[in-house]
Amino acid sequence: MKIAIAGYGVEGEANYHYWAKDPSNIITIVDEADAPKYQVPEGVSTLLGAGAFERLDGFDIVVRTAGLAPRKIKTDGKIWSATNEFFDKCPAHIIGVTGTKGKGTTSSMIASILEATGKKTWLVGNIGTAALELLDQMTADDYVVFEMSSFQLWDIEYSPHVAVVLPIEPDHLNVHSNMEDYVRAKAGIRRYQKADDVCIYHASNEYARLIAFTNPDARMLRYGIETDGGAYVQDGQFYESEHIICSTDVMQVPGQHNIENACAAISATRQLGVDYEAIATGLRNFKGLPHRIEFVREFDGVEYYNDSFSSAPSATVAALNSFTQPEIVILGGVDKGADFTELTDTLKRPYVKEIIIIGEIRQKMSELIKTAGVSASVTVSDARTMSEVVTEAKNKSVAGDIVLLSPGCASFDMFRDFYDRGDQFRTIVNAL
Repeated sequence: MKIAIAGYGVEGEANYHYWAKDPSNIITIVDEADAPKYQVPEGVSTLLGAGAFERLDGFDIVVRTAGLAPRKIKTDGKIWSATNEFFDKCPAHIIGVTGTKGKGTTSSMIASILEATGKKTWLVGNIGTAALELLDQMTADDYVVFEMSSFQLWDIEYSPHVAVVLPIEPDHLNVHSNMEDYVRAKAGIRRYQKADDVCIYHASNEYARLIAFTNPDARMLRYGIETDGGAYVQDGQFYESEHIICSTDVMQVPGQHNIENACAAISATRQLGVDYEAIATGLRNFKGLPHRIEFVREFDGVEYYNDSFSSAPSATVAALNSFTQPEIVILGGVDKGADFTELTDTLKRPYVKEIIIIGEIRQKMSELIKTAGVSASVTVSDARTMSEVVTEAKNKSVAGDIVLLSPGCASFDMFRDFYDRGDQFRTIVNAL
């Protein structure tokens, strides 16, 4: 086959290696950058430069990288993706998780619970190793937990056996044409489910409900409430119907949002027949993820938390609501077209002591905060490095405070990505 690998970053490189295993494939690497992020293997054909994605006639398939919108590809062949290829070939049971925030944490909780049963479990997608790299190691007895972004779901032709839909809020509107496009992409996780599949969705989020009803002929249940049979919380206990599963005290990660994530994870694993003991063990074993309200250290009586993964305002809201100590919060970065109303309202909570705004959005964010009537002290920072940011936060803190890096924005103005942003914060704080 003649195959175009469209987009040559982390996923594009994995796609190339997967399809290059078959020597009969004739592969061309395509990227709109004159010099792709990753080095092209010697001897492989390329099509590079502006407009490259619009000149793809003559290929049997065009394998797009996740962040490349299908609408930007012009070809007379088939547009395909690593996600479609994985679903087409995977022999294992797949649990898919999507949402605007909490996907990584919920996916990891599900994996931890399944591992507590002794089952071989693979965590793939945005959070883990590229799925295609692991495909040949999987068996029909295994479980796959797949964290699925809207980019992976854009043109999906399959849906998982268990689909988990967490709350959906506006995000990535600098890439999706509008909110409708974003939700339509997310709905791919549900669209192709069969009668014996199930969609577990947030009890009160309207977009999650719309996604669940994309396919009303397959089973669905809500988590977080008593009536549907999903997991919910009452009096400090996780319940299923009238049955106590375990205490919420088994949780090792802070925040009410993580209690909700656990309800989603419990509901999903119960659909696979997992018993209460394994659920309690799995939740207890889950210690949290890097860059998700990650405790870094205490220094001079101040606790430092790395929540760099929070690149959307709603994620920062959840992080702010996780603490009842005075908070010095570091916000800002690149504006993705998000609605900051909920965030500015949350910044009015009495625990928010200081706000440090960084990055390209700092002037806009400052005006939004001022207009909202936030009483906390605000610093519009001209810091150009994370070291300068941490120094500003340290100088404003006293014993008993929390310094929380939870930007609510993309990172690309000052950092390579959110990993780089969080890694720098962690390294600098540990060096104090």
